[in-house]
Amino acid sequence: MMNKNEVRGRPVKSVIRQNLIEILYFLGDGYAYEIYKIYSNIFPRVTMRSVYYHLKKGVNLGIFKIKEIRKEQGQYSWGPQVEKIYYSLDKWAEPAGNLLVKDYLNQISRNS
Repeated sequence: MMNKNEVRGRPVKSVIRQNLIEILYFLGDGYAYEIYKIYSNIFPRVTMRSVYYHLKKGVNLGIFKIKEIRKEQGQYSWGPQVEKIYYSLDKWAEPAGNLLVKDYLNQISRNS
């Protein structure tokens, strides 16, 4: 029997989603694969599929919003065009200001 304070189902909070919030807080906006590459250089290993899932789930929760969708031409294994979905933070995002993310993004911007 459950206590009335227990909640069923998956928790709304997610460590991966919070890390994505931190990245977008300092990055401003970015497309999913770019965010995945940054994530994998800072935090413990995560699959690309998991990052895409949490971005989509975050849009549904009002944490992320789709800023724009760009179609770009190029030489890709699947064809001549790619669709990049750019994400940014939305009203329910609660960034903590993770300095690990800030330092990493400052470092790669200096090296560019």
